[in-house]
Amino acid sequence: MEVRLLLLVFICLHALLWAASAQQPEEATVIVKGSTKIAETNKNYICATIDWWPPEKCNYNQCPWGQSSILNLDLDHPFLAQAIQAFDNLRIRLGGSLQDRVVYDVGTNSPCAPFTNMSNGLFGFSDGCLSMDRWDKLNALFQKTGAIITFGLNALYGRYNVRRSFWAGKWNSTNAYNFVKYTISKGYPVDSWEYGNELSGHGIGARVDATLYGKDAIELKSIFQQLYKAPLSQPSLLAPGGFFDQQWYTQLLQTSGHGVVSALTHHIYNLGGGNDAHLIRKILDPKYLDRSEDTYRDMQLTLQRHGTWASAWVSESGGVFNNGGELVSNTFINSIWYLDQLGMASKYNTKIFCRQTLIGGHYGLLDTQTFLPNPDYYSALLWHRLMGREVLSVDINAPRKLRAYAHCRKQQQGITLLLINLSNTTGYNVTLQNDINVSLDKTASLHKHNSFSHSLRRAVSWLGRKPSSDVARREEYHLTAKDGDLQSKTMLLNGAPLELSDDGGVPAMSPALVAVNSPVYLAPTSIAFVVLPMFEAKAYFE
Repeated sequence: MEVRLLLLVFICLHALLWAASAQQPEEATVIVKGSTKIAETNKNYICATIDWWPPEKCNYNQCPWGQSSILNLDLDHPFLAQAIQAFDNLRIRLGGSLQDRVVYDVGTNSPCAPFTNMSNGLFGFSDGCLSMDRWDKLNALFQKTGAIITFGLNALYGRYNVRRSFWAGKWNSTNAYNFVKYTISKGYPVDSWEYGNELSGHGIGARVDATLYGKDAIELKSIFQQLYKAPLSQPSLLAPGGFFDQQWYTQLLQTSGHGVVSALTHHIYNLGGGNDAHLIRKILDPKYLDRSEDTYRDMQLTLQRHGTWASAWVSESGGVFNNGGELVSNTFINSIWYLDQLGMASKYNTKIFCRQTLIGGHYGLLDTQTFLPNPDYYSALLWHRLMGREVLSVDINAPRKLRAYAHCRKQQQGITLLLINLSNTTGYNVTLQNDINVSLDKTASLHKHNSFSHSLRRAVSWLGRKPSSDVARREEYHLTAKDGDLQSKTMLLNGAPLELSDDGGVPAMSPALVAVNSPVYLAPTSIAFVVLPMFEAKAYFE
C-alpha cells in the first residue's frame, strides 16, 4: 500500500513538473538583416481566386461549393463587396480546373449552357459557357470594388484527347480572340490573362506538350498586340498555371522566347487530399512545411537560367486539394500554413500569391454559405496592410518550431516581422535584433547557443536609434484561436474576436503598443505580426 502511495505521489509530482516546464517560455532570438533586401514582391502580393466549380463538385461525400462559382455567385451580397474593398485593390484570379472547357458566348451560335455532370467529360463535367451578360455583371463588381483581374483562358479549345490524359491538335484561338476583343470594347481593365490550367508536366486531368504550349503563347501574345492598340495598354501573359515541372517549364520558355510570357505561374497543394487525417500534424511539422521550399527555389533558378524577363507567381494555392479540408482549411490552424507559405514564397521573388479561394470549397477566405470571413481572411488582410514589398533576411536562434519572416513595412519606414509558433506546448520570449546596430563576432557560430545568448545579453535590445524610453513603442498583432481550439472558425486578435459589424463591415484591427526594448512573447500555436517603426532598414531606401 505504501509503495502504491509513493508511486502515486511520484506520478503526480512528475505531472506537475512537466506542466510547469511546458508553460515556461523558452528564450529565442531573431536577428533581422536590414542592410539589404533578398527579394521583392508585387505591391498587391495577396490574391484570391474565384473558380468555375458547380454545386455538383463533390469529393469524399462532401459537396462544399454551393453557389460560389464564377457563373452563380451572388454578386450583390453586401459582405462580398466589403470584403474585397477592405484590400483597396485585391487581385482576383478567375480560373480553375474547368476553365479549359469554358466557351465564351460571343460570336458563337450554340446556346449558352452551364456545366453539367457527364461521365466522360473532363473531371466528370460537360463543357460550360460564360455569357457576356454574366461577364458584364462580374466586371460591375470588380470596378465597384477596385479589384485587379487575372483571367484564365481556355487552352484546350479546339483540341482533342489522344490517349489517357494527353491532348493534341492545334489550339483554336478564335473564341479567346472574340472574348478579349469584347472585353476591350467594354473597357474592362483585365490586368493579365493566364493561358490554361494544370496542363503542364503530367497534367491534372489533361496535359499538353510544352513545345505546343509555347507556340500557343506566341499566338496569344500576337492577339494582344493586334487588339490592344497602345503598347503600354497590353496586359501581361501568364502561363502555364500548373504544377511545377522544371523540364516542362524550361521548354515552355525556350519555345515561346524572350518577352512573350510575363510570368510563370504554378500551383501549390502541399498538404495532401481533403480526407487526409494528418493535415493538422503536417501543418505543425516544420520539416513537412519546408518541403515546398524546393519548388520555390527551383522556380527561381529556372527563371534565372532561362527566362530572366519573366517573374514567378503562385496563381493557385489551397494547400489541401479536392476542395480543401473540412474543419481545417476554414479554421484557425490553416493560417499557420497559409502565412508560412506567404513568407516562404516571398523569399524566392514570388511576385503574386493567389489563394484558392476567395469563396468556394472548404478553403474559401469567406464562408460559402454566409459570406462571413474565415480566419485566413484576416491573416491575408493583415499581411496586405503590414508587409511591404522588400523582403529581408533573418537569422533565428531557436528550435525549428519558431518561424520568422521579415519585410520592410508597407509604405512606411520600419519593418514588419511575422512570427509563427508551431509548438502546441511551448511559448517563446523572442528578443529582436537589427544586424546594423548589433555588432556580433562574425566568426562565432550561431549554433553555439550559450555563447550566442550571452553575447546578446550584453548587446543593445532596442532597434533603431535609441529614443527616450517613454515613447519607444512597437505594434503587435497577436493571432490566436478562440478557446485554444485550433479548429475554431473564430480568430482572436490580441485576445478579442475578429467579427464583422452588423452591416458587414470589416472590424478595425488595432495593434497592442508594447515597449520596444522588451521581448515579444509568442504563445504556443500562435502568430504575431510585429511592426517596428524605428527599425533602420537600409533596404527600404534602395
